[in-house]
Amino acid sequence: MMLVHPTRRAHPLVEPSDFLAEKLPDEVAAHEGALRTVFAWAGDYLCSPHPDLGRRGDVCPFTDTSMQKGLFFLSVHPGRPTEPAELADLLLHYRDWFAELEPRSGPGAQFKTILVLFPELADWSVVDRTQQLLKPEYTANGLMVGEFHPGPPDKAGLWNPVFRPLNSPVPMLAIRHMVPTDFPFLRDDDVTLAAYLERFGDRVPTHLRGDVRAAADRLATSGS
Repeated sequence: MMLVHPTRRAHPLVEPSDFLAEKLPDEVAAHEGALRTVFAWAGDYLCSPHPDLGRRGDVCPFTDTSMQKGLFFLSVHPGRPTEPAELADLLLHYRDWFAELEPRSGPGAQFKTILVLFPELADWSVVDRTQQLLKPEYTANGLMVGEFHPGPPDKAGLWNPVFRPLNSPVPMLAIRHMVPTDFPFLRDDDVTLAAYLERFGDRVPTHLRGDVRAAADRLATSGS
């Protein structure tokens, strides 16, 4: 059943099981269209292969398991914020709540995800700018924040530079735990690279070890 925070009841989290009902709970009924659209998009797009992805497997390797485990949460914020600071302030609540939600540790924690939807947002670039603003702080705390919107965001796929994988029907920001395979998303910035090395330096996936070692050497040289 939908999760309601004890002190911030105005912005509940909709769970995968809620979408099995004919109607969503009254508290989010005004945004049922956006919520169901994004939940269906996640199941159809993120949980499936794509011909332009450039590798085998689903577009997102975590979403299907996240949904199956009931750890894929959605929330909605109406309005049209124009500055990244506004969205960043809104996400503080979800960042803190994310840390409180179980599982807090162990293998299952990597599948916990919160999507915060902004269906009325007119300027999609504010989502991109908010992600850039928050990324250093979030990675320092072992979190990833991702941007999605219909633009789509001008970030190429890791395996196909022409592909734009962050295309979604509704503008949103996503919060999840950082995992060892996130290195390609963090390697080009010294702050996020340092956060990655501090957390995963001793357990880098085999296929990334050469690139991580080279990046670590570069970081050490730039800091000397």
